[in-house]
This record gives sequence, structure tokens and C-alpha cells, in this order.
Amino acid sequence: MLITGGVVSAGFVSPGAPRRSTAADCLQPSVRTPTRDQYVELRRHTDNDGERLTQQGVADAEAIGQELQPPYSAFVSSGAERSTEMLGILRRAAGQEETPIQEAAGLRSAVEDRWRDAAKAAGKGADVEAIRAVDPEFVERESWLLGLTLRGIADGLPDGGRALVVGHSPTNEAAVLGLTGEVVPPDGQGRRDPVGRG
Repeated sequence: MLITGGVVSAGFVSPGAPRRSTAADCLQPSVRTPTRDQYVELRRHTDNDGERLTQQGVADAEAIGQELQPPYSAFVSSGAERSTEMLGILRRAAGQEETPIQEAAGLRSAVEDRWRDAAKAAGKGADVEAIRAVDPEFVERESWLLGLTLRGIADGLPDGGRALVVGHSPTNEAAVLGLTGEVVPPDGQGRRDPVGRG
């Protein structure tokens, strides 16, 4: 894993490569080893008030849109209105309004209140590792489920394909943990966490 300037680049594990083992490993079905190059740019939605982006959130999303490097093969939202709204802004900025926005509900936890409780207990600004220290079995299981969804997105891309995904924090970081076994820093609003494999 390479972390530079707030950008996280995580590679998939190749056959025979060492990988940190987790408690969830015993629950995981075998997953095929990737053989194609894919890139998933994972972002957290910008500032919101409930399910809608604030004016600042819209302005921030528009600014982020100017930094994109299209084209993208897929635009994927967690299904939350704020994520889909931001993704629509980014898709327009990429000049790809004809490409549909797909929903991956598995990027949203079914137990968001438990995430909030564990994060609160871990302390302000806690990363996934700190949250895992508070509720290890929960974070391992959720990371595995979220990671499977992220893997499914990557697996659905064509060779050399790229996806732009908008979700939430800390579940974005948990998805990367579940997919790669690596802990990444908390995802700031709109910041990108590229997850590549090849």
C-alpha cells in the first residue's frame, strides 16, 4: 500500500503474496484472484444536511469534478441520496452524463447506528483501526461484507476499466480493509482513495 499526499493506492493481493490474516478470514469464501487491471476511485460524499448536499457540499463536489481524470467505465453510488447527488455532479464534470449511475447498496451498512456507537466510543476522528479496537468482531464482519461489494464493483469492470464510487466514512475505509487487509486513514469529505489492482 502506498500513501502519498492524502491519496491512498492499494493493490490487490497476488497469489502467494503475504497478507495480514484477520478473524474474518475464516468466514470468507474463496475469492478468485484478479488477472485484469482495474481502478476504483472511492470517495466520500461532500458536506450534507440530512440526505442532501449543502450549498458548500455542491460547490466542493463541483471543484472536485474539475480534478477528475475521465473516462470512467462505471459511476457507482451507495444508494444514499447525498452520494448519488454528488456522483451526478462528478459525472457531469467528467462529461459522461450518458453513463448511468449504478447503485451498490452493499456499500452502506445495514447497521449504521452500531458504526456510530463504535466510532463515538473510539473517540473523535477515529480510524477503522480504533473502531476495530472497540468492536473487533463487528468491524471484521462489516469490513468483509463491504469489501465483497467493492470487489464486485471491480470485477464488473472491463479490462483497464475505471469506476468512480461515492460512499461514506468509515464504511469506505472498512471496504478497503475488507478487500486489501490494509487500514487507510479516514476519508475526508470528497477526498479520493484509489484502489487499483493489476
